[in-house]
Amino acid sequence: MRFLLLLFIVIPIAEMWVLIEVGSEIGALNTIFLVFLTAVVGLALLRKQGLDTLLRMNQRVEQGQLPAGEILEGVALAVGGALLLTPGFITDSIGFLCLVPVTRKLLLASFLHKAVAAMGKVEVNSAFFDQGRGFQPEEKDHQPFQDQPHHKTNIPPTHSSNTIDGEFRRED
Repeated sequence: MRFLLLLFIVIPIAEMWVLIEVGSEIGALNTIFLVFLTAVVGLALLRKQGLDTLLRMNQRVEQGQLPAGEILEGVALAVGGALLLTPGFITDSIGFLCLVPVTRKLLLASFLHKAVAAMGKVEVNSAFFDQGRGFQPEEKDHQPFQDQPHHKTNIPPTHSSNTIDGEFRRED
């Protein structure tokens, strides 16, 4: 929590300092134009990358596979887009790292390795995140949805005051 508080204090101060320094070198109007240009270019890149990720997600769903990698990439794209809309060169740099496919996949791979390690797992399989195609589970764990057996759980139904048992018939 302290890290986030520090981040929300340090980043805006650093952004202001960089904007003032750049503005003193190239002028205020050129700095404003440059900030605006990075936002426009970033949004165009976000749109292209977002549509590509959405298409890959749809393909994986049609194949009966879980689009976990594409969902993670979508989150990274959303973060990158938000950072690009924030005025400043530091946030723009981080935002572009989230939007460029190669750096986005490297960032996500690093994030997954740290997240799995933080959960107490000792070994992280590097095949878990394939740099060429995005997030890929291990083959032994990879089962399309339609191949998985359908079974009922042994959990008894709970009866609460919110449950209504009955039949429904629509009459128009």
